Amino acid sequence: MGYYMIYQLNLVLVEPQIPQNTGNIARTCAVTGARLHLVHPLGFVIEDKKLKRAGLDYWDKLDITHYDNLEDFFQRNPDGNFFFFTTKGKKVHSEAAYPNNAFLIFGREDAGLPEDLLRRHTDSCVRIPMRPTLRSLNLSNSVAIAAYEVLRQWDYPDLSREGFLTGYDL
Repeated sequence: MGYYMIYQLNLVLVEPQIPQNTGNIARTCAVTGARLHLVHPLGFVIEDKKLKRAGLDYWDKLDITHYDNLEDFFQRNPDGNFFFFTTKGKKVHSEAAYPNNAFLIFGREDAGLPEDLLRRHTDSCVRIPMRPTLRSLNLSNSVAIAAYEVLRQWDYPDLSREGFLTGYDL
């Protein structure tokens, strides 16, 4: 009888401000099986129509945990493998090796992660490469890029690799 590894990816949004971004990220979590962690305060209410629309009909497929603040998040996840995604990171995101139960942490759309947090975790700060004259990628795009890099390293556990034609276009 073979050993079957259960992988868990955790996507953490610290004080997200734009409901459509969080909705898109929720959809990414639903289709990949990642857990969504929302660190408050949020810049919107969870009942926001834009949030719901962006997540489409996947809200019942999500595993979401809410936290009062960053201190609450770290207290409740003391053994996490944390990776801080930031434009200030020195290491490229695809050069990091992501262990099981990785927590990919993303900051506010308008401010990123707090610099004092980044200073305490410089070895775990990673960045997605981009042109040096531009500020940053959209948050939901960054989360998708990061999530799929981790899943690629894990050989896409429990994800369907093969599609099929439906006949709708015939």
